[in-house]
Amino acid sequence: MQKYICLICDYIYDPQVGDPDGGIAPGTAFEDIPDDWRCPDCDIGKEDFEPYDEDE
Repeated sequence: MQKYICLICDYIYDPQVGDPDGGIAPGTAFEDIPDDWRCPDCDIGKEDFEPYDEDE
């Protein structure tokens, strides 16, 4: 599954890990996270994330 990176603080959402503290179970695709989810590090919204390519 695709990882996503926060454009503000560089937090990487890894769907294999999820965000247990935010109520997001491991195995949850970024697209399936509720729209009101916030970055656990900087509290920015989902709209400020973009797909993360580990090769870049």
